[in-house]
Amino acid sequence: MQLPEDQLRAGHIPADLYRQIPPGTDVHKVVIVQEAPRSYKGPIVLTLVVTAGSVAMLLVIAFVVQVVAGAAVAVLSATGGLSYAINRTSKTRKGN
Repeated sequence: MQLPEDQLRAGHIPADLYRQIPPGTDVHKVVIVQEAPRSYKGPIVLTLVVTAGSVAMLLVIAFVVQVVAGAAVAVLSATGGLSYAINRTSKTRKGN
């Protein structure tokens, strides 16, 4: 019996717990409750879900902004409110 868990399974009460038992208590009826070890699964999954949700939300917002901007440019150019022209100046030869 090397570990405290082995002692508790065998029915032995550690000395520090034995001192806390009130006098006159039947030690055969004493139940020792151990706290379960902390699980980090929940917080890790929650962090991953929040991160993935934030990335997805940013992608959706970027897509919506792009569509709205494209629609605005299309409407304004169709109504004549916005035009974009490329002027190419031709080079003329002087001296011929």
